[in-house]
Amino acid sequence: MPPGRQRVVVRAPGKINLSLGVGAVDDRGYHALATVFQAVDLYETITAVRADELSLQVTSHVPGDTPLDGSNLALRAAELLRTEFDLDDGAALHIDKQVPIAGGMGGGSADAAATLVALDRLWGLGLGSERLRQLGSWIGADVPFAMLGHTALGRGNGADLTTVLTHGEWTWLLAVPGGHLSTPAVFRRFDEIVARGGRTPAVQPTVHERQLQALSGGNIELLADTLHNDLQAAAFALHPGLEPVVEAAEQLGALAALVSGSGPTVAVLVEDEMQARSIATRLMSESLVESCLVARGSAPGASVLEEE
Repeated sequence: MPPGRQRVVVRAPGKINLSLGVGAVDDRGYHALATVFQAVDLYETITAVRADELSLQVTSHVPGDTPLDGSNLALRAAELLRTEFDLDDGAALHIDKQVPIAGGMGGGSADAAATLVALDRLWGLGLGSERLRQLGSWIGADVPFAMLGHTALGRGNGADLTTVLTHGEWTWLLAVPGGHLSTPAVFRRFDEIVARGGRTPAVQPTVHERQLQALSGGNIELLADTLHNDLQAAAFALHPGLEPVVEAAEQLGALAALVSGSGPTVAVLVEDEMQARSIATRLMSESLVESCLVARGSAPGASVLEEE
């Protein structure tokens, strides 16, 4: 077992879903998914310092409240390691938060991913990336991707990952309309919409090959044409402020816009940062959103910034 550390700093990225296909429900109640994740350069940074007990503090640069109890995914990640490996080690954890809270961008999953990597080093566990991703999948389907980063195809519940090669620059305006969407509620509404339409979801949905071609070839127009989210209609139904944001962004010249994951963040594909800021100004002036962030993909996954 490698020696432990006194202090470790790890950052992990938020994500958007370039496509999200939702299939049938399995016997555990989970929907089969096929998604293309892209990590963006908005990061959650975890500092872990040796301590007698577990504790958590948060510094947030985005609106909203972060839970500090056992529902926080960073604390859940720490407790998972302590339980799984019969540890009584402690750590003082601090989260520096850049990813919108409860916005469908995987900020909590990034916290869990960074915490697993940090505590693996702090406590000298030497688990390796594959084992850490497996443990992360027990916490949530997006956690392994926050470790892997860049761009990846996710299958099953999203945790079965295959790296997707990309070329070129991808610039995103992330429009945050405010309000909250419960992921389980969005999936329930999706099921209702499907049932009303009389269609049967695929046992295993797929990602369109044209999207993978767009990413590998750096073809931004083709990528715009292939952005897709099966949950978008459900998100629109539950959050009336979403559809006007998507429509306005496209009318203002964006290449494409869609709800990221279960929402409510809207990911807007743009030519460059100048266009992103122009559209953001208009969305803000028309009071369609509470805040806007400019980000770039495909960002690296969880990485150690400092250790001592």
